[in-house]
Amino acid sequence: MGAPLVLGIDQGTSSTKCLLVDGSGAVVARGQAALSETHPEPGWVEQDAEAIWASVQAAVGGCVPPEQAASVVAVGLSTQRESVVIWDRATGRALSPVLSWQDRRTAPLAARIGSPEVRGRVRAISGLPLDPMFSALKARWLLDGIDPGRKETRTGGLCVGTVDSWITSRFGGSPLIEAGNASRTQLLDVERAAWSEELLDLFDIPMAALPAVVASDGPFPAVRGLAPLPDGVPLRAVMADSHAALFGHGVRLPGEVKATQGTGSSVMGLVAPGAPLDPGVCKTIAWSVGGVVHAAEGNIRAAGATLRWIAGLLDMPVDALMALAKGADSQGVFLVPGFNGLGAPWWDDQAVGLLTNVTLGTSRAVIARAALDSIAHQIADVVDAIDRGPAAVSRLFVDGGPTRNDALMQAEADLIGRPILRSATAELSALGVVQLAGLGAGVWTEAQLADRQPKRDVFEPRLPDARRQLARGHWRRAVNRSRWRDPEPETA
Repeated sequence: MGAPLVLGIDQGTSSTKCLLVDGSGAVVARGQAALSETHPEPGWVEQDAEAIWASVQAAVGGCVPPEQAASVVAVGLSTQRESVVIWDRATGRALSPVLSWQDRRTAPLAARIGSPEVRGRVRAISGLPLDPMFSALKARWLLDGIDPGRKETRTGGLCVGTVDSWITSRFGGSPLIEAGNASRTQLLDVERAAWSEELLDLFDIPMAALPAVVASDGPFPAVRGLAPLPDGVPLRAVMADSHAALFGHGVRLPGEVKATQGTGSSVMGLVAPGAPLDPGVCKTIAWSVGGVVHAAEGNIRAAGATLRWIAGLLDMPVDALMALAKGADSQGVFLVPGFNGLGAPWWDDQAVGLLTNVTLGTSRAVIARAALDSIAHQIADVVDAIDRGPAAVSRLFVDGGPTRNDALMQAEADLIGRPILRSATAELSALGVVQLAGLGAGVWTEAQLADRQPKRDVFEPRLPDARRQLARGHWRRAVNRSRWRDPEPETA
């Protein structure tokens, strides 16, 4: 064995990424395996559970050199959140597709059960608005098809789990779910960090089907089946991907916020116990290490997804779209990406996608700029909501694929009116679980992590405040148009 190494696995929506890190914190190897999704019907988004597991195996195999496998002393796992799969507890065979966090098929069910009283109770217990993004409605939909009478579910024959539960189940032992991931299911009492019987009754999900809730640092089963790693390497950390990114940015106290930007965006910052939050943001468990740490979060449904859609519409690569947007002015054109409604801080399933103020002079460059600005405006909306809580946002840490674009980062700084700090390490979710896993294995200390803050690019606001306020006001009017309700019912 050589010097100790720590492996971080980040299982995301479009790929699984790995980082291999040495004791000094340097990244010595990377690996990645692509992952696809299917859309059987409009609004439906599915993935294959076995393909997810295979992508983890492929990413690990592509990251860890066989000659260094014996030096890996700890593994950390971060995963996409809210996505749900059902498997046979005895055989481990998946009985359903993975319903993605993006899936909206349960919107009618949410509307049917979502009286004001129910919505209030769901929010009070789980910290989350009643919305198809979260796991509970998806789990109910799947169980209604697989076990409508709940006979198999009540006897413990079926397991309902998120992606972290599915992956760790491949390592053996009883099914587990990490506390931060559990807090995104809408079945957890966010204050007690325990399953809520009231919410289980509401969503008709038997307790026997659920994994046991454990802390972010375990205990977890040791890894197996991830060649070239030898079976038995300790799994020292599991975190939800957005939460791991927050940890990787070094945020440990309230007041600093990060925005992870990918297909959608998660804007999250720690909050003090019992702190009141604006209703536009959720309360969630950031991590549980020596006790539960809570966070405020706003979820944006379309960030990178908007850029991919516009790039496809204009028949160009996303990189070319971003280059086109860089030197352009939006000319008062706004794109509100309500493709499947709007997330935080609006939580409006009925909002629609909207392109406003288009004229005969509107060019491809203008539309590209409007797409780029839509990401910045949506993040600014969530930052404004967090600002209305107990601690104002002083600066914003960012990570994720779209943040590699300088024009987008400058737009975010301008429209938020605060500095943007971009990490030089793109894989913040993998880095976050590496850090926590290494702490658990004794490879480094919290003090050493604090001294190793990653290099960051800083983008300072340049837009005068009057122009920023004008742009924000025009954006809000565009959002209001996307949320307009037709007083006349639609007819066939």
